[in-house]
Amino acid sequence: MKVSVIISTYNKEEWLRKVLVGFSVQTEKDFEIVIADDGSTESTKAIIDSFSGKFQNPIIHVWQPDNGFQKPMILNRAIVKSNADYLIFTDGDCIPRNDFVETHVSFRQKGHFLSGGYLKLPMLVSEGISDDDIRNQHCFDLVWLHQKGLPKSTKNNKLAAKGQWAKLMNHITPTRATWNGHNASGWKSDLVSVNGFNQDMAYGGEDRELGERLFHIGIRPKQIRYSAVVVHLDHERKYATPEAWEKNNAIRKYNRKHSVKRIENGIDRL
Repeated sequence: MKVSVIISTYNKEEWLRKVLVGFSVQTEKDFEIVIADDGSTESTKAIIDSFSGKFQNPIIHVWQPDNGFQKPMILNRAIVKSNADYLIFTDGDCIPRNDFVETHVSFRQKGHFLSGGYLKLPMLVSEGISDDDIRNQHCFDLVWLHQKGLPKSTKNNKLAAKGQWAKLMNHITPTRATWNGHNASGWKSDLVSVNGFNQDMAYGGEDRELGERLFHIGIRPKQIRYSAVVVHLDHERKYATPEAWEKNNAIRKYNRKHSVKRIENGIDRL
């Protein structure tokens, strides 16, 4: 198959269901879905099971017991279980536009990883998106979103930009191309070379730390934030703490200073 899509999730089954509806209407069909489940309850499994047979390839559900925030570990387990040479990463609260997989596949390039973006939706809009709104792509239509309550902002240009305009915006945007957990992709061999995600890290910048190590081995980021689009459903983040950010920032600072390529506590520690 062309690509594996790795979706991280934790006890947000209603959001995950909407995300899977989004992947069920992709223009590119030759991909597998790997759910990286950091300890969700049986409700999440029931949602995943309800989508059985709706994709060209079976969904792979990779689960680990709930022991606090261990997203790096479950992502590493998902990498190991994936069957494609190229991997797309996103989150179970990000609905993909119907050209999302096709866009990542078309932009992929040896020696690079891809950095996509998202449009964050308020809770009222997030809750109001139905399955039909996803299938019909209403949730990517700015007029429809504004009618539902999305505030007007220049950030909304991610949805307005298409084709050559999107490519131009990718080129001129001042936003740095980084590894973003909600929308990024790369070659599996490159991720294995740096030993995957850093399992010493809690919430906060753990995805970007991976991208920084990829850069240290010569893998360059490629900006596609205006071409590969997801809308981000709102939710609380109880796992975001000052202590976690402080710890993660210290790890990133050390690794940047010493140009660390391969961390010790990664895939080969599973």
